[in-house]
Amino acid sequence: MTADPASATRSPSLPGPRRSPIDLSPTDTLRPPGGRAAWFAWSIGVSVYVLAVIHRTSLGVAGLDAAHRFGVGASALSTFSILQVLVYAAMQIPVGLLVDRFGPRRVLLAGVVLLSAGQLAFALSSSFGPALASRAVLGCGDAMTFISVLRIAARWFPAAKNPLVAQLTGLAGMGGNLVTTVVLAQALHTEGWTATFTATALLGFGVFALVALLLREAPTGSAAPAVPVEDRLPVLTQLRHSWREPGTRLGMWVHFTTQFPGNAFAMLWGLPYLVEGQGMTRGQAGGLLTLLVFSNMFFGLLFGRLLSKGPALRMPIVLSVIGATGLCWAVALAWPGGHPPLPLLVLLLVVMGSNGSASLVGLDYARSHNPAHRLGTASGIANMGGFIATMVTLFGIGVLLDAVSTGGGDGYSAGAYRLAFCWLYVPLAVGTAMILRLRRKAQQPAA
Repeated sequence: MTADPASATRSPSLPGPRRSPIDLSPTDTLRPPGGRAAWFAWSIGVSVYVLAVIHRTSLGVAGLDAAHRFGVGASALSTFSILQVLVYAAMQIPVGLLVDRFGPRRVLLAGVVLLSAGQLAFALSSSFGPALASRAVLGCGDAMTFISVLRIAARWFPAAKNPLVAQLTGLAGMGGNLVTTVVLAQALHTEGWTATFTATALLGFGVFALVALLLREAPTGSAAPAVPVEDRLPVLTQLRHSWREPGTRLGMWVHFTTQFPGNAFAMLWGLPYLVEGQGMTRGQAGGLLTLLVFSNMFFGLLFGRLLSKGPALRMPIVLSVIGATGLCWAVALAWPGGHPPLPLLVLLLVVMGSNGSASLVGLDYARSHNPAHRLGTASGIANMGGFIATMVTLFGIGVLLDAVSTGGGDGYSAGAYRLAFCWLYVPLAVGTAMILRLRRKAQQPAA
């Protein structure tokens, strides 16, 4: 296993007392070099994350097709994304532990295999049960990507650059979302279900080869000795130490509250809302969803630049994004007749584009408040938050749509979507309350 420069301990052969891994701080590391080699290693790792985002968001442009293919309603349709997100969230802590103990390269390779297998099974499924199982496999592979890429970045880049690299990782993922909304959506109409999803599954062969042949986890000669096996904390102890750190919990609730509105909209309910609820064509709806992607890219660059200057702006960014998202949805849902004008919808999608970038601030809280030997575990805990909120939102909207819908038509009315999307305020209120409660407990980490 390649050694981790971010988990260095004092060598026993050198003078001075030997410390337990529990005593390590985030500053007990060798300084990674950065440079072209670092960007190359990051780009190989991030290619897996881009592939994962393509697979993750593919159902967002295929929701109406899936409903017709499997003969299901809104509640059952939301089950696809709910199960996928549930598996993703449940795997975050196990994946974090795996990354800490076995390294990100091996975890990424396993992730590519599961992503490709799940998407291929989804392509060939013709009934609800097998298709549902395939999305669970896909969610498991998806869970192995983002934390692994962040750990690679921590090994290759200086700590001050990590917030920017994390935002760039999210921005690259939006490139995968762009492929979904532009290329995959068009392919579904021209090539059909099976051919489209089979082609995306086969992309995994190329990405697997890139990781297996070219990815190096750490710079040559710069990796410090890893924490000895006998010094590794038991799994439950590692989890307990990570969870007791207020910065980890604050990071989880930041991720929970900021990510889910844009995530739920992009993953499943955005296209049906715009087509059925707002009377747009698929082409018009796809154009607006593309705006969501470009907005996410813009805010990723903006927040990355701001956060690289220091941590003081983290909480103002988070609270501003939460407030703007809640306000825009309030105006849109309160608009008479449930049909907000196009400029308001454009503004809504631009604001939701900031959600994913703001959620990465939660991972920055977890990274900066934990020692190097448990970064994967802490990141996994924080990264669960947004996907738990997404799962709750996907299910809540689906259930409310079925509950408030009247008539036996194939779609749902603007009024039904209007009432169902009010569910957004439940996780938004809970998450905001927890952030305000924990922000005073999370002390500023030492420089």
